[in-house]
Amino acid sequence: MEIKTCHTLEEVRREIDALDTQIVELIAARNRYIHQAAGFKNSIDEVKAEDRVDFVLQKVRHQALSQGLNPNLISKLFEMMIEEMVESEIAEFRNKDVF
Repeated sequence: MEIKTCHTLEEVRREIDALDTQIVELIAARNRYIHQAAGFKNSIDEVKAEDRVDFVLQKVRHQALSQGLNPNLISKLFEMMIEEMVESEIAEFRNKDVF
């Protein structure tokens, strides 16, 4: 991703705000896929998918390092996001047979 050179604090803030909007949109899209995934799973253990969580956390840690980011920050963000999404997916899984 190319980062433009800003000439004022306001310009920096506008760019950050635009990125924040994109981040929220991407997280929302990820969450929609999580809800789809519940339909393919047969148990709560499959929903929790601890091996997959470990894989994702390792992957994003490596990506963080390659981007010059603190891998602990990224893994904490992803851990929190995944934990909340797993809980949401569990609820989706439990409700899939209701309809």
